[in-house]
Amino acid sequence: MTERRSPTIRRRRLGAELRRRREAAGVTIETVAERLECSASKISRIETGHTSATPRDVRDMLGIYGVSLDESDELVQIAREARQKGWWHPYSTVLTGAYVGLEQAANSVRAYEQQVVPGLLQTEEYAKAMIRAARPDITADEVERRVRVRLNRQSLLTQDDPIDLWVVLDEAVLSRPVGGDAVMRAQLSRLVEAAELPNVTLQVLPFEAGAHAGMDGTFAILDFPEAGDPDVVYAENATGGLFLEKSEELRKYVFIFDHIRAAALRPEESAAVIAKLAKEPLWKSRSRGWT
Repeated sequence: MTERRSPTIRRRRLGAELRRRREAAGVTIETVAERLECSASKISRIETGHTSATPRDVRDMLGIYGVSLDESDELVQIAREARQKGWWHPYSTVLTGAYVGLEQAANSVRAYEQQVVPGLLQTEEYAKAMIRAARPDITADEVERRVRVRLNRQSLLTQDDPIDLWVVLDEAVLSRPVGGDAVMRAQLSRLVEAAELPNVTLQVLPFEAGAHAGMDGTFAILDFPEAGDPDVVYAENATGGLFLEKSEELRKYVFIFDHIRAAALRPEESAAVIAKLAKEPLWKSRSRGWT
């Protein structure tokens, strides 16, 4: 779990490079598909990183584009790496989209969460309770597999080359006792511990902030160490989420995140608030006030 290279990011990088080479050669997707005797949709999915390309496909495509042998060899090697299996491959039946593979290669993640603690910071019991509630249609085995993925992902925070994580949590996340009193108190304590890590910044956006820039929903901004791997925004929803990669979309979400973090409590204040809530939870006082 210490290896940060990800076949997902290699596939994405390869697709972008193949598209750039095709456009530079003035060749259409339809022409490539005809030469390779495949569908145009296959070429399109390779270029967007949604489908792996075989080394032979890559070599044939680059031949069409007039790319030199040395350059072809480099990209063919990337194609081989992109076809390797990530640690999460055995859990592919319970994963939707490419988020875990992208997160594995990310340099940093900036996230805003409205309803739940983000997966990288969840305790096992919190994760189980949240998944069961959010997905009442899945089996107990699927719940366990999803939890295993979530816990495995957390090594990104403590390995030799850890990811930088900056999370702004809406106060609602801290106010809802997912899994009950004991589970939620343990989760809040886990957040306090995580906030002490040098690569984790945690802020709370209090109800008192009122209307704010993030009211359209939860999202995460992932950036990568290699210049050839553009940042991506993941906007989550019930069917798995949406990946946004256009420059204007990225600028918009960076703008939104900057406004959210400016409206939130400072990290040290946030840690103190969470520690206090672990001892005196809001749901306890609120339930007394409503009875």
